[in-house]
Amino acid sequence: CTHYLFIVVVAVNSTLLTINAGDYVFYTDWAWTSFVVFSISQTLMLTVGACYYLTFTGVPGTATYYALIMTVYTWIAKGAWFALGYPYDFIVTPVWLPSAMLLDLAYWATKKNKHSLILFGGVLVGMSLPLFNMVNLITVADPLETAFKYPRPTLPPYMTPIEPQVGKFYNSPVALGAGAGAVLACTFAALGCKLTTW
Repeated sequence: CTHYLFIVVVAVNSTLLTINAGDYVFYTDWAWTSFVVFSISQTLMLTVGACYYLTFTGVPGTATYYALIMTVYTWIAKGAWFALGYPYDFIVTPVWLPSAMLLDLAYWATKKNKHSLILFGGVLVGMSLPLFNMVNLITVADPLETAFKYPRPTLPPYMTPIEPQVGKFYNSPVALGAGAGAVLACTFAALGCKLTTW
């Protein structure tokens, strides 16, 4: 019972993080930096929960199922936000599903080898999610148009956007997010696997 409760708690928390991470489309001046940070945060939340669920059940496919839980929770929460007047057209596509499928594939292809799951699965999720996230970002409504249509409260001083650093990180947020995500996701994959052996 504790294991299943943990799965639900992690899924709910990762969903909450993902919902908040979706808000970066409004901060156009911070778009690249925010994209990198939030891609990594979504990568790590997906990896730790999916690896836990995957190694707990031992059934390839449960990582994708976990991503589906995240997606459904997000759609429900965003639906509630939409009812309150917020736009529903930003970060609603299931970007976690294809990355979770790669995690399942790494586990299945190596005959349920946990170390391969941590190394190969972690790298695959870390490198793929920023790519899928950018595809997702391209499909959403124009951030400026949306921001003007749904004005936000005045930002506190510490959240005031600064001028973007053009050319920083080789001007490629996907590459930076994928590189950092690939390294960090392995660590979180290991954590997810470790949680099944309390």
